Amino acid sequence: MEIERKYTLKTLPENLEQYPFHRIEQAYLNVNPVVRIRREDDRYYLTYKGGGMMAREESNLPLNEQAYYHLLSKADGNIISKKRYLIPLSSPGFREGFPVPPEDYTLTIELDVFDPPFAPLIMAEVEFGSTEAADAFLPPDWFDEEVTYDKRYHNSYMAMQQF
Repeated sequence: MEIERKYTLKTLPENLEQYPFHRIEQAYLNVNPVVRIRREDDRYYLTYKGGGMMAREESNLPLNEQAYYHLLSKADGNIISKKRYLIPLSSPGFREGFPVPPEDYTLTIELDVFDPPFAPLIMAEVEFGSTEAADAFLPPDWFDEEVTYDKRYHNSYMAMQQF
């Protein structure tokens, strides 16, 4: 189960280049249900995602490079390319009443900097272990609008847009 919230940003974190990152390229074979192929650095995957916006079933299967490029030629819409930074969020905030996590609890912000034709879009995603944690999460001050439930910010929707 993938449980995540998505946000636009007010500002970028300082020294963004200090964080580890992945180069990601992905394309969609189907959008309902979502069937996606992804190249992440030198690893390749086929992903199935069930319905839903914040919480949904997700299954990843490994592909080899040849299979990835074979399927890429069959993809619909735009290929999405982005650089994904992995930013630790130590001691994340949660609404009052949510159990206080251990002092060393850390979430990871996946900050996506999109290449054209989607640039200058930059989004942050945060994944959670439960819907209760996702609902109680208090985003950092440098996050802006939550777009979890706005289909325009889902990559599968973006891939099908005309430019």
